[in-house]
Amino acid sequence: MNKPVSLTAEAHHSDETGAKLGMWLFLFTELLLFGGMFLLYSIYRSEHAHEFFLAATELDTFIGTVNTLALLTSSLTVAISIEALRRGSRKITIAMLIITIILGIVFMINKYFEWSAKIHHGIYPGGAKLLSMSDGEMLFFNLYYVMTGLHGIHVLVGLGVLSFMLYFVSKRPGKKINLDYETLSQIRGANLEVVDEKGQKIDDIGLIDNDVEDVDIKFKYAQVPSKMDKSNIIKLENSGLYWHLVDIIWIFLFPLFYLVS
Repeated sequence: MNKPVSLTAEAHHSDETGAKLGMWLFLFTELLLFGGMFLLYSIYRSEHAHEFFLAATELDTFIGTVNTLALLTSSLTVAISIEALRRGSRKITIAMLIITIILGIVFMINKYFEWSAKIHHGIYPGGAKLLSMSDGEMLFFNLYYVMTGLHGIHVLVGLGVLSFMLYFVSKRPGKKINLDYETLSQIRGANLEVVDEKGQKIDDIGLIDNDVEDVDIKFKYAQVPSKMDKSNIIKLENSGLYWHLVDIIWIFLFPLFYLVS
């Protein structure tokens, strides 16, 4: 009578509720940080409304609009990647994560050229042209550099997190299991690749000595089911929440600075 092949794996404890709660608490602290800056902006704008209007004309609304569309689209793609991973579609997950990362890079490239243009024209803290402006205009650009700069740092962090998740999701699953000679004989002809301790492929299972106890089994075409990726889903969901925060903050920054005029 053939014995069933038993696959064993280490138990892994995952607190899904705790992970999500911790992420929401972290996002709340981020909202407090930017909320304070938005409040400060509102106070100064109420005192220097005309100067803020004049300063906003120096910004490139087209670039700001392109960046807004890029981040909005990236929020959609990261949401699709989460749903795809939940359904076990690893290829779609990887594709959507790559698109999200590319859109984030596009945002940072546009921001680099925009800042470079302003700095080239002397519009930066301590710059000659900025010092020649009124107090209200200087306040506007000081807030602009601080708030958009801090947001840019968050974008870079988000890109790093998503890149890590892309690597994590892209890794093909593998298991190290203990099989005896009898079991190996039973699964002869299965779509398995057997290697020895040195990583060398063993083409003929019958050549394996009876004394061999530990064998690495690599599933060449293993599908990634959702149950195996439960921890991945939690990590990707939290990463997506952080990226959505980056998007939401920019949705407020864009009208505050670019649409004032």
